[in-house]
Amino acid sequence: MIVAEGLSRRFGPVAAVDGVSFHVRPGEVFGLLGPDGAGKTTLFRMLAAVIEPTAGTARVVGADIRTDPERVKARIGYMPQAFSLYGDLTVMENLRFVAEVYSVPREEIAPRLQRLLHFSRLDRFTGRLTEHLSGGMKQKLALAATLLHEPDVLLLDEPTTGVDPVSRREFWQILYELNRQGKTVLAATPYMDEAERCSRVALMYQGRILTVDTPHGLRTGFPGTIFEVIATPRREALARVRSMPAVTQATVFGHTLHVVVRDEASGTTVVDALRGSGVRVEQARPIPPSLEDVFVSLMGRPA
Repeated sequence: MIVAEGLSRRFGPVAAVDGVSFHVRPGEVFGLLGPDGAGKTTLFRMLAAVIEPTAGTARVVGADIRTDPERVKARIGYMPQAFSLYGDLTVMENLRFVAEVYSVPREEIAPRLQRLLHFSRLDRFTGRLTEHLSGGMKQKLALAATLLHEPDVLLLDEPTTGVDPVSRREFWQILYELNRQGKTVLAATPYMDEAERCSRVALMYQGRILTVDTPHGLRTGFPGTIFEVIATPRREALARVRSMPAVTQATVFGHTLHVVVRDEASGTTVVDALRGSGVRVEQARPIPPSLEDVFVSLMGRPA
């Protein structure tokens, strides 16, 4: 449904997206995981044919973003990061306006609105001004507007950023239902738990795709063993383990340290050496890697 080949976009000397290639299969919920400034929004704007790439190209539902941008726009539902509907219009007024913009056949508007309002659980709020909706309700309204012209592919740029945990969960339940109905979803997110919900995940950092795999594949392919260490003083413990030859990486995770070593035997040796240096080790145990561990490991590798 989406094939990107060497996509790049420069803004002056800055490469916001740098040679990105990946594909999204029909029926996937594909996650694009990366921190702020990784290039996710610029990549989405190119895929939505809003801006042209500096180099490379992409095909979305068979249409080329360079040579056939209007066909791309007709086949996708693009939900940008910033809320783009009108706060001084009601829920219903916003949806009717979007339906007119997309030239939805008049006889189709009412049944589509009824279906989408029920689906998004907004049917009790049709007369409410949009500016008075909660963050979660605004995102559901934006999704409903994105679905009005019945697109084949959804491009969702961090759709739950700033939304409370309950609304985030409800939003993803709606996405799963859409996926069961045959929609292909490409969703950008900075949240590791949301990436875990995806069929496959691309890890993006500094404008580049570091790797693409299933969440399970990313975790099982982690190079090494992680020891979770609780030690006091933590700063001194971190400095000491980082200086040990057996340690490939050490990072602060909350109140713990995640120390990456070759295997459990190496981890035990590192912990014994840490204790021998006078640092108080309260707990040390091997743990399975999380997606965050994988991401941190990949960010630390040379390009």
